[in-house]
Amino acid sequence: MVEGVSSSGEVLPTLSKGTLRTLQRASGDLATASVAEMEERLPWFRRMPAEQRAGVLLLIQNGVAGFVSWLHDPEQAIRLTAEAFRAAPKDISRWVSLRQTVELVRIALELFEQQLPKLAADEAERALLTEGVLRYGREIAFSAATSYAAAAEARGAWDARLEALVVDGIVRGDAEESLLSRATALGWDPAAEATVLVGNPPSDDPPAVVFEVRSRAARISRPVLLSVQGSRLVVVLGGQTETGDALTRLADAFGPGPVVAGPSVSSLADAHRSAGDALSGLRAVVGWPAAPRPVRSLDLLPERALAGDPEAEWQLVDRVARPLEDAGGSLLETVDTFLEVGGVLEACARKLFVHPNTVRYRLRRATELTGRNANDPRDALVLRVALSVGRLARARGLW
Repeated sequence: MVEGVSSSGEVLPTLSKGTLRTLQRASGDLATASVAEMEERLPWFRRMPAEQRAGVLLLIQNGVAGFVSWLHDPEQAIRLTAEAFRAAPKDISRWVSLRQTVELVRIALELFEQQLPKLAADEAERALLTEGVLRYGREIAFSAATSYAAAAEARGAWDARLEALVVDGIVRGDAEESLLSRATALGWDPAAEATVLVGNPPSDDPPAVVFEVRSRAARISRPVLLSVQGSRLVVVLGGQTETGDALTRLADAFGPGPVVAGPSVSSLADAHRSAGDALSGLRAVVGWPAAPRPVRSLDLLPERALAGDPEAEWQLVDRVARPLEDAGGSLLETVDTFLEVGGVLEACARKLFVHPNTVRYRLRRATELTGRNANDPRDALVLRVALSVGRLARARGLW
């Protein structure tokens, strides 16, 4: 047995040259025996294609070779183990998870602990080999964790870029095929309902924004796609939102200021419509200082129409003005007169020469047709703007 000297000057016992040569000759057999043991004990390993099992064998061979080199010079442990993983197939982390890697390393180390001491020349060398396996196994474990952490960071960065492309495509109305394929790669169900929310980001730190939004979404068990686009945060929320408080809870992830939610659409392919309405509402919400948070883009139709949004004008005509006109002149006249007299029931009845109960009935009928109650101040504004927009559209020949 010979002795070595550490970087601190301490004299360390090392293995004899004969034992080191024996280890080098046995490295291939040890790697092969390790793979055989893995095939016997791990069903998922047996199901792997031969090419992937060969990649694992290469990794183990590099590890054994690194171990022998490390026995020559223990000061190089970290460098050698890192090189062992860098020399492995580049895509190994794609088809072997970190948990599975831990199982593989455990089996290999157990085999090394059994076989390596048999190659020692005496009892002292057996103790050195046993200790060496334990120490080197620790380095291998740290190297594996580092390798997978780097892969996870790279995948996370790639997913973030892909997610930003998906959200940007939704905002711009990209082709359905390319958008759906990218969203599917992120694990999104293309058939799930989608609702787009827009507002101010909670901070200037993108990772903090992502963490905040995903934390809120996880609490309500909903999938999300998000992107910070300049000074606005765009979030695509999956699932049904007509009932429950999912929108309200997710709105807490936004920064100060209004949050506008577009209409819920049946699938991600139609999410561009929700995004368009939400962004239009965000531009117009300043016209309604008392707007709730979040506010639906459909509730901002008057402000959007006044801001020049043709989609909002069309929706006011289609949802309010047209149903009232199709129901008959008396219904439209009653709503118009009720608004003109400031919502006073008796004054409206006198002006129309009808009983107040007739006015009540007609107003209830108007509410059923439009979803707007003329007695509510906000709904009264929507009705008034809708009727004006309808008349202007008819005058221009658009209706």
